[in-house]
Amino acid sequence: MTKVGEHITLDFIGVKKDYSQKFYEKIIYKIAKLAKVEILGINSHKFKPQGFTTIALLAESHMSFHTFPEKGIVSFDFFTCGKVHPKIALDVLKKEIKSKRVSINNFDRSTLSQYDDIYSSPGLKKYYIVKDVLENFTSKVGQHIEILNLEQFGKALFIDNEIQVAEKDEHIYSSTFVKSGLNLNKSRDNAAIIGGGDGGVARECVSKNFGFIDWFELDPQVVKVCEKHLAKVGDRATKKNSVKCFWGDAFESIKNIENDKYDKIFVDLNDDQYCIDLAAKNMKSLKRILKINGTITAQVGSQDKKPKQVKNWLNVFNKNFGNATLDRVYIPSFDCSWNFASSINN
Repeated sequence: MTKVGEHITLDFIGVKKDYSQKFYEKIIYKIAKLAKVEILGINSHKFKPQGFTTIALLAESHMSFHTFPEKGIVSFDFFTCGKVHPKIALDVLKKEIKSKRVSINNFDRSTLSQYDDIYSSPGLKKYYIVKDVLENFTSKVGQHIEILNLEQFGKALFIDNEIQVAEKDEHIYSSTFVKSGLNLNKSRDNAAIIGGGDGGVARECVSKNFGFIDWFELDPQVVKVCEKHLAKVGDRATKKNSVKCFWGDAFESIKNIENDKYDKIFVDLNDDQYCIDLAAKNMKSLKRILKINGTITAQVGSQDKKPKQVKNWLNVFNKNFGNATLDRVYIPSFDCSWNFASSINN
């Protein structure tokens, strides 16, 4: 990480007095003296019918006020690469500006960036800290693919802004996925993988000595980018003699597969409602190619974050097989427990 400075924003809420422009200029000089920064110039603009902006250009960056008298809000912003942290302004401003409360945000300005966790709620924001962006493109099938180097979890695959795997804890996801199916039936002659472009499930099947593995993946660009940046996840599964890859729509491809071929089917699709509906629509085809007493396992998302979707997945399994078990494991990079549903084809 390269740090370039520190930044603080202060929003004073419930300000009843409309302070003058000169008042704020005096405060700027007072803060600059305490922060040991050099003022190069101050510029102001008054708006009609009310409010104004005052900006101080500093040798170390800038300081500014923007007032909203009609809302009772005064906003202050201070970014500096100086030696004194800009939060020193807070004590000064609390004494000078009378308000009901202050909204405070301070952060380092650096080469690190923040990436929203899409499951953040309005009351609880969470971010991944990103050291570097290694890939960022839209694949030919329309998926937004990113490989990000995360501060805590190493290189990670994001598809459509949602984390799929991170190199630090991917083994937890893939090993639990495959074990969930093996727990119901130990047979491992033939397996089918639907999705799973990162290669982790394929790697686990190879390591568990499955005889043959048919891997049906919609987007070869996902596989390619993971082989480039997350090589340990797939462990060159596409090159293994026991693995055969089918590119394109998996549910079209399996129409040409003979009946009762697989001991195991692993469905590694997104856990959104679209994929649930897609799997439900094609469950008869999946059941057709699954041996009697074979098992089907799907990653079904998180009961912590998506309880409704986990329930919908279980309904699909129970409707088609009359039985469903649910395995659960905590995955740090997902910041929640994750679930895998399995059923036996009785």
